Amino acid sequence: MKRSGFVFLLLLFSIVGTAQNNKPIADSEPTYPKGDNALYQKILMNIPYSDEAKNKYVQGEVMLSFDVMADSTVANVIIISGVGYGIDEEVKKLILSSKFNPGVQNGSVVKMNTMYTFPVKAH
Repeated sequence: MKRSGFVFLLLLFSIVGTAQNNKPIADSEPTYPKGDNALYQKILMNIPYSDEAKNKYVQGEVMLSFDVMADSTVANVIIISGVGYGIDEEVKKLILSSKFNPGVQNGSVVKMNTMYTFPVKAH
């Protein structure tokens, strides 16, 4: 009887231990403090389009990958895809000048990579 009780306790502890290891990797992803819509508006309203881009009515999407650091700053911005005419670099500059709420993993603020796609219209 004691042996079966011991085996039961071992089984119970192994299940509890396994359940604790199945926590999600990230408690929260990096976010823009005023929300995604505010970020999209900031980018859309502040891009200085070149005359050439305006004359050609360039529109499309700029996709970026970047790290949000533990101190809320942005680093390592990579343009994954863009529309050209200098617009991609301008979006990159605007993101680099932005502050984000950093990601939280296992209760600690950490550097975390994120990706965004921004619609652009040069009119």
